[in-house]
Amino acid sequence: MAIDRTRLTRRGFLGLGAAAGVITLTACGSDSDKASGSSTAADLVMTVWGGENDKTTYQQRIDLLVKKYPELKVKLQLIPNDGYAQKVQTMIAGGKGPDIMQVAESVNVYSSKNQIQPLDELAKKAGLDLEKRFGSIGKLYSYQDKVYAIPDRSGAMIVYYNKGLFDAKGIKAPTADWTWDETLAAFKELTVPGKQWGYSGGGWWAQWWSFVYQNGGKIIDDSGKPSVATDEVIDALQWTGDLVFKHGVVPTKKQYADMGADVGGDGAFANGKVAVNTTGFWGISGLTKSKIEWDIAPLWRGKDQAVTAFGSGLAISRTAKNPDAAFKAIDFLTSAEAQQKIIATGQDVPASLEVQKSDAFLKPAWMTKPVNMDVFAESSAFVYRAPFIPAWNEMQKAFDDGLADFWLGKKDARTSLTAIQQRLESIIKPAG
Repeated sequence: MAIDRTRLTRRGFLGLGAAAGVITLTACGSDSDKASGSSTAADLVMTVWGGENDKTTYQQRIDLLVKKYPELKVKLQLIPNDGYAQKVQTMIAGGKGPDIMQVAESVNVYSSKNQIQPLDELAKKAGLDLEKRFGSIGKLYSYQDKVYAIPDRSGAMIVYYNKGLFDAKGIKAPTADWTWDETLAAFKELTVPGKQWGYSGGGWWAQWWSFVYQNGGKIIDDSGKPSVATDEVIDALQWTGDLVFKHGVVPTKKQYADMGADVGGDGAFANGKVAVNTTGFWGISGLTKSKIEWDIAPLWRGKDQAVTAFGSGLAISRTAKNPDAAFKAIDFLTSAEAQQKIIATGQDVPASLEVQKSDAFLKPAWMTKPVNMDVFAESSAFVYRAPFIPAWNEMQKAFDDGLADFWLGKKDARTSLTAIQQRLESIIKPAG
């Protein structure tokens, strides 16, 4: 099965473009404010990754921060996606790490190396209620009961569906109450063998992991041990693979290749080749000029409702000279006031639930057609807590290697996951 690799560099959506090098922007407070001796007066460095739209949006938010707290001076460094981790780790090792740094799935790669600081006490001191502000993802970036980053951007994986194809078959719009059986039945109705497929596929970890948690499974169990060889995980993965090789409602790797170079789920959906695609907020940018009639819906359910969330958080490096000032900045940058800029520029979904439920998000000025944007707020209640473990990168490689033949239809889920379980046990050791 073809996996849409563009999803793996998903930061920045309506203004995509990789940065060629580190871009530095500065927002300054006045010298008189700095000289006032405030305990939170500070010169801060903030590192993020992304493209031009990311640079613009972060800078607009920093400008709001400095306007409210002129005692702060913030220098923004935009680092290319591919080199981000190496760059910030080199900075930290040299004693000149950023005060504030963007993190995502690899958050505990940093925390396990003592490269970022736990933020629980700072959040308590600031009176920041993570659950109230962010809902179920409030402590997403935590490990061993310590919070290492504050959610900043976060949108659930959602369903994109072709309204024209659904209407032609008399199928009602997808809902969060669709079961696996109902979903499969719709995919079959929407499939025209060799020409059109019901679904783009679930071969990306974010997709099939959602099905695992819907089925009562877990990738890492509550004790910290890998648990991918359980019936719940095996059945969910097999269901995903059967959509391709048993039911024929998802294109095979060869059928994707026949659509054109580098065409994956996003492109196939925009071209009307597949009726349903599951991806993140960034899929909207590729559809603004598409000729198909489309809308979005929450992901269907299994035994339970569960869905992957995408996004990033803001952390404080261990070399930060003024953690109080850094957290003061983070507190404001993740507030509703500053987070409105994230949707205003079409950058991403703000982590703030207040903003997700606001008119600014539900009816953004740049949206050219009616879209059911309240799907994101609805989906926030279904987000499961993904295992952002220190061995995240090694774990993903184990899945990529171990499932290669599965996605080609050469091995079944049980055989593949049994082998992966053994590999994971060698690289993931429970804490304590």
